[in-house]
Amino acid sequence: MQIENVLYRSPFSGGYWKTSLRQLHHLPSLVLAALFVALRVAVSTVRIPIADNLNIMFSYLVASSGSMIYGPVLGVMSGFVSDILGYLLHPDGPFFIGYTISEMLGALVYAFFLYRARISVVRICCCRLTVNLFLNIGLGCLWSQMMYGKGYLYYLAKSVVKNAILLPIEVVLMVVVLQALIPLAVGLKIMPSATPKKIVFWNRREKSERPEPQSEI
Repeated sequence: MQIENVLYRSPFSGGYWKTSLRQLHHLPSLVLAALFVALRVAVSTVRIPIADNLNIMFSYLVASSGSMIYGPVLGVMSGFVSDILGYLLHPDGPFFIGYTISEMLGALVYAFFLYRARISVVRICCCRLTVNLFLNIGLGCLWSQMMYGKGYLYYLAKSVVKNAILLPIEVVLMVVVLQALIPLAVGLKIMPSATPKKIVFWNRREKSERPEPQSEI
C-alpha cells in the first residue's frame, strides 16, 4: 500500500482522520512507530542540566517526529506504550497515570500541528507553546498537586518560569531536527511527496493538496 500524497489545512476533517487510521495498515509506519518507541525510551533519561532543577530533555523530539510521520492515532498509541515501557525500564518515583495521559495528549498535539501539514517555524513554535502551556504547566501542576499535596499555585509559579526559559531552546531544536528529518522521510516515502522539504518561517496561505491519480491507493 502506497502512502497517500495529500496534505490538510487542519486536523478537523474526516479525510485527516481516515488517513491517520490507514497508517495502522501501513507496515512501514508500524515498524517506524516501534522504532520510535524504543528510541524514545532510550533518550528519556538523557538530559543536559542548565540550572538547578532545569534540564533540556530530548524525548519530545522523538515524539514530535513520530507524530509528524504517522499521525495522531499511532502517535497516541506510541505515547502510551513508550511511557509505560519507560517507567518499567527506568522507574523514577511512584507511577502516576496522569503523566501517561500527558504523553498521549502531547503526541496528539504534535500530530495536530505537524501531520500532513506545511510545516513552518511559526507552526512549530505554536505547537511547542501549546504543549508547554496546557500540558507541562496546566496538567503538570495538577498532577504534582495530586501526587504531593501542595497547592496548585506553588507548582504553577515554578513551572511557568521553567517552561518559559526552555521554550526557545526547544523550538530551535525542533526546527533543526524536523528540517533534517523531512527530506529523508519524503525520500523514503514514509511522508507524502507533497510535503515541502524546506521549513519556512511562516506559510502565508496553506492550501490542501489533492492526490494525483497515480498516487491513489
